[in-house]
Amino acid sequence: MNTASVAYQVMWNRLISVVEEQAQALVRTAFSTSVREAGDLSAGVYNADGLMIAQAVTGTPGHVNAMADAVAHFIRRIGRDNIHRGDVYITNDPWEGTGHLHDITIVSPAFHGDRFVGFFACTAHVVDIGGRGFGADANSVYEEGIYIPIMKFAARGTVDKTLVAMLRGNVREPDQLIGDIYALASCNEIGQRRLSEMMTEFGLDDLTSVADYIFANSRRATLEAITKLPCRSASGEMRIDGYDTPIDLRCRVTIAADHIACDFAGTSGPDPKGINVPLVYTKAYACYALKCAVAAEIPNNAASLEPFRITAPENTIVNAVHPAPVALRHVIGHMIPDTVFAALDQLLPATVPAEGAGCLCNFQVSLRPRSDAPAPASARRSEVLAFNSGGTGARPGVDGLNATAFPSGVMTMPVEATEHAGPVIIWRKELRPDSGGAGAMRGGLGQYMEVGAKEGHEFDFSAMFDRVHHPARGRQGAGQGAPTTIKRSDGKAMRGKGKQFVPHGARVALAFPGGGGYGPAADRDPEMVKRDLARGYISARSAALDYGLAEADITAVLRAIKTGEIE
Repeated sequence: MNTASVAYQVMWNRLISVVEEQAQALVRTAFSTSVREAGDLSAGVYNADGLMIAQAVTGTPGHVNAMADAVAHFIRRIGRDNIHRGDVYITNDPWEGTGHLHDITIVSPAFHGDRFVGFFACTAHVVDIGGRGFGADANSVYEEGIYIPIMKFAARGTVDKTLVAMLRGNVREPDQLIGDIYALASCNEIGQRRLSEMMTEFGLDDLTSVADYIFANSRRATLEAITKLPCRSASGEMRIDGYDTPIDLRCRVTIAADHIACDFAGTSGPDPKGINVPLVYTKAYACYALKCAVAAEIPNNAASLEPFRITAPENTIVNAVHPAPVALRHVIGHMIPDTVFAALDQLLPATVPAEGAGCLCNFQVSLRPRSDAPAPASARRSEVLAFNSGGTGARPGVDGLNATAFPSGVMTMPVEATEHAGPVIIWRKELRPDSGGAGAMRGGLGQYMEVGAKEGHEFDFSAMFDRVHHPARGRQGAGQGAPTTIKRSDGKAMRGKGKQFVPHGARVALAFPGGGGYGPAADRDPEMVKRDLARGYISARSAALDYGLAEADITAVLRAIKTGEIE
């Protein structure tokens, strides 16, 4: 490696550090718990043509990979001749941003000295954007919240006060929303400062040379990884709950000499309710699945993503067109990697995991003073969004991860942070034994939760769950994960999706799904079965029936737990 290459590699690493600092600044300054606690965000730096050079490690594939396409839309809408120092651009357009109105994308032009050199962009999920609120109940995107076309939030450093007033007047949590927008703009500003410092240090007038180096090496490394694979095709499919009727996801993966194509022809049509997916979000998670399997170590940028070609027919649920309702596009979008993996498992044996919980097990609680009797003076309205996860699928040589978000990668919110956001009480939150699919490698566990409100409150519970009727399937002869369950403490049935009323004093009991297993359960190491039993991951019944553990071994483990030999 020559001296120039070493210098460019150092600059590449520095750029990744710059955008990571950009992302962490957003985490520290954001108002919404979805950003501060769950990390539902993305950050990146782009060249002057709007091509992504580097992305932050912190962030979700749905934001980062979708945002990779977004800056080109900003350039086209704003106009190259209308880009100035101090500008800040904004949108939440689902088709030109990251898939639904709850994601705010901010783009800021970057200058070094007097020279325009590129852009910084970031995205964050905000808790409230008006309309019906976060949920699947809308019949069109017009009902889902206020729409912000690509426009200037600030022009030459002056914030558009009319836009701010419009936004404040259309949402339930105005301070929170405007605070998040300022946090997004500020994190871009921090990225610009660090970039300019780096360019001064390395004597760069623009980003052309370092971007060319990054793109050339990323493209070469990705193509080298693809050329090692067999040039073949295979199809994968998966059935999931949908809203009122099941959804069939189908894809065909074709490995060619210089690219991998993934086509979703045959997938179900759009749904009347808000679970539809704009193509940009489908591309984001399909690319992520392919990169995980083929080129996981290569950093994300325009060149490393380009060899992955994603297509889907218009007016399918994975390529929904305006004005389809799309608020819960993640519920379907997070299932896309498992569908792609179903095809890849036939092309690349012993490479991809079994199916997992897939979509996040999120819910939003809209609290208000009770209406069936006088409420205490302390009762108040509040919107609380909680991010939670089921189990991941087992991998060819490793158990699945418990209560871990895959493919989104966001963090589960701590109970304390959720309760601090409003008058909600989390009465129970613990791992769910026996929820991971039995196999040589066990699926990851889901979790139990029980949710209520403080005295004097009733609430609407917006459910955003799947895997109620179609649990995660095991792979290579393994068992499936446990399904999602949801019920009210007073016995009233509840649905896996949609806004549902919970009266004063009642609670919602939830059991989140487990991941599928990998390989026959009979092949699991008995010592691993004993370990799972000792940790409470499986019951004595499962140890005997699913894994064939001898009664004497089960008795010995239970005795050791009772006597304190195993804690």
